[in-house]
Amino acid sequence: MALPGPNKPRIGIPWRTSQEELTQNLAKMRHYLDAVSRADAEPVPLSVRHPDALAEAMAHLDGFVLPGSQHDVNPAEYSAANCGKCEPPDLLREETDRAVLAHAFGELKPVLAICYGCQILNVFLGGTLIQDIHTGVQTGIPHRKKDIQPEPPDDPWHPVRFTAKSQLAKVARATEAVVNSSHHQAIAKPGRQLSITGQALDGIVESVEWNGDANWVIGVQWHPERMIGDPLADSLFSELVAAARGVRRVPTLKS
Repeated sequence: MALPGPNKPRIGIPWRTSQEELTQNLAKMRHYLDAVSRADAEPVPLSVRHPDALAEAMAHLDGFVLPGSQHDVNPAEYSAANCGKCEPPDLLREETDRAVLAHAFGELKPVLAICYGCQILNVFLGGTLIQDIHTGVQTGIPHRKKDIQPEPPDDPWHPVRFTAKSQLAKVARATEAVVNSSHHQAIAKPGRQLSITGQALDGIVESVEWNGDANWVIGVQWHPERMIGDPLADSLFSELVAAARGVRRVPTLKS
């Protein structure tokens, strides 16, 4: 990772899970930290186990990445019964993400929400989720390794089509891209003032954008942090950092 600098935007990233924070397991978290560093910003891990310190930490940040997770959002949060295919929720992570989103929307700080992060962004704004794509949607497109037998060593990739003139189309400089895929849930009904701007060829929602005000808030279902060197992935993090730089708070000097 690049060394932090006084003029770099500071991007908060909640720990993926409360268990990974407890054991300080950075194996997957590091992908997000490194992606933010490559975009010339300072990544700041946010504790999900110490909510009492979160407000103070967020006050000194300029933007956020909501990372993926092996957990699923509690179906009760979108008024649904568990279909039996959901992974157990990580309630500490959910509480942290809700606090981050409330702060980011209130303070007009940009957010890049990835995979699980995209799903909780949608639920936070009143949307709903498909609880299991493999059993709930008729599709020939595998959205995770487990949907392929025998299971391959790497994640599947598939095309995504973007809405013309959307932010994603502008970032991609095209209306179609190929992305990696590692999820079994997806957006069903979009939340308040979220526009669906990207879909797989089977109709699964792959990206959403906030249209409630000028704040830069984008959710993607794929994993750009693992697409090292990919122009779309690099541009997503660069655009997040540019938005964070544009709204960066200047610290008040104390006498």
